[in-house]
Amino acid sequence: MNPDQVDTAAPDHAAANPAGRVIALSAAALLVAFHLGLIFYGLTPNLVARPLHMALILPWIFVFAAPQPPLLRIGGWVLGALGTAAACWIAWNADALADQYGFVETPFQYAVGAVLLIAVLEAARRAIGWPLPIVAALALAYAFWGQHIPGEFGHAPLPLPSLMGTLTLAEGGIWGTLTGVSVGVVSIFVIFGAVLNAGEAGQGFMNLAAAAAGRLRGGAAKVSVLASALFGSISGSASANVASTGAVTMPAMVRLGYPKRIAAAVEAVASSGGQIMPPLMGAGAFVMVELTGVPYTGIVMAATLPALLYFLVVWIGIDAYARRYDLKGIASEDRPDRRAVIVTSGFFLIPFTILMVAMFGLGYTPQFAACLSIIAATALLFFGADFRLDLRRAGMRLEEALLNSARQVAMIAAIILCASIIIGVLAVTGLGVKITSLILSASGGMLWPSLLLTALACLVLGMEVPTTAAYVICVSVAGPALVQLGLSPLQAHLFVFWFALLSTITPPVAGAVFIAAGMVGENWVKVALTAMALGVGLYLIPLGMVANPQVIALAETPGQALLAAGEIAIGTGLISHALIAERRIWRTVLFALAGFLVLFARPLLAAI
Repeated sequence: MNPDQVDTAAPDHAAANPAGRVIALSAAALLVAFHLGLIFYGLTPNLVARPLHMALILPWIFVFAAPQPPLLRIGGWVLGALGTAAACWIAWNADALADQYGFVETPFQYAVGAVLLIAVLEAARRAIGWPLPIVAALALAYAFWGQHIPGEFGHAPLPLPSLMGTLTLAEGGIWGTLTGVSVGVVSIFVIFGAVLNAGEAGQGFMNLAAAAAGRLRGGAAKVSVLASALFGSISGSASANVASTGAVTMPAMVRLGYPKRIAAAVEAVASSGGQIMPPLMGAGAFVMVELTGVPYTGIVMAATLPALLYFLVVWIGIDAYARRYDLKGIASEDRPDRRAVIVTSGFFLIPFTILMVAMFGLGYTPQFAACLSIIAATALLFFGADFRLDLRRAGMRLEEALLNSARQVAMIAAIILCASIIIGVLAVTGLGVKITSLILSASGGMLWPSLLLTALACLVLGMEVPTTAAYVICVSVAGPALVQLGLSPLQAHLFVFWFALLSTITPPVAGAVFIAAGMVGENWVKVALTAMALGVGLYLIPLGMVANPQVIALAETPGQALLAAGEIAIGTGLISHALIAERRIWRTVLFALAGFLVLFARPLLAAI
């Protein structure tokens, strides 16, 4: 099952009865209060905060989840209880474990470590399916028995007390830096998004997009692009984006005479862009901060122009389809009036303004700024577009915000905890360095062949694991090679992150395409082919970032960044026009060739 198809908004079946709902709400409130409290409380030892994070998310994987066969359900409850107890034991004994320097000293500690590893693998399997846990299990097998592999890909024997302790008792495996990102930053922004979506903000996105683009040629499709860019900036999930904005935009497009394949492709492509749109970027921005050492504000500034370019290229493609099929805009009576736009837009503009001012104006950390925005967004839940204070409605919204926060934090945490096992193994065995050397030798020490090998690896891995996990694994092994070949660390990370997203619209998996095609009742292959043409920027803009590195230097050299963005926009736009608007082979080839020449003008001139 493709992880982008996971329904993070599925109901809590364990909370269907009143008593179960009270328990689920209490667990959700505890999870939210813990993560917000960490930000306001101050410094908390990593071996306290990270295990408690795991302890709080495990019930949402093993207990408050979709119904399972009796044996699996009981097994889940037992494993969830054991995993929670083991994580709490780590937090309770954090000071004593720190003095062990990552070595297991007793049989009981081995048992605790084994329970933690099994719980993490099974939690990830239940959250997103088999592929990522299988990769993690293979990594563990390599760590334990890799010394028996002949040749350079074997490793020296690792003492069992050290290996087990590093992975489960110290900060080198499950409790590594990635889990720290999940605890301290990702969870806060996920809660922020859930609170926003529980109120009027979602309708505000739709109204603003309809008012801005509804009257234009192909207006319904352009509304989808704007709405998905806005909604995706906080959801960070292609599937959630398709399911939410697509439920409104796709029926509107079909009703206006859009071919179903185009309506579904527009939504899939636009929704996929939400994962590269700051501030959330599907949790990738915060992981990137930890892996590159670049401040969050620097990541946001570097990622903004390429993301805007992506949506611009999609916009150009939609306009080409609109000309080709004579697609009209939305009728004036179907567009929201000015008052509705202004009022509903305030429900997301106020929290967003607080977030931006706190981060960029007052210099607060992203997580503290997000906490301030959560407080504002929570206050707005008590009011609607009618300006009426409705406590019953507010109570329902708060319940929705709490439950969605807990579900989404749990799913992302399950992914990151499992990925942390892989990263820990790469570090202790030196496998990452060996794979980096393999990439360098296979590419002959040349940058562009290395980029293509990395892109292929990202596409294959992204087919079966979530974008953030695919990015983390790929950049851990390919990132150092790209840096050695001349890319800056941030450039290499953004390149890998973009290509980890390819599988959302690229067959054979194409998660966002499957969802969109199913919602309009169209053949998914037709939708995928249309989406690949419409989303050509997803394939080309990362290459443009390598050919024109100034495009990610908006903060340092804004003039050169805008010039580089113009070159990428023209080159990618010409290729998009060739794929969509042109019907004669010679003109298609001509436009595509012109686009490639513009896109890669700088490295071509440098080579000459």
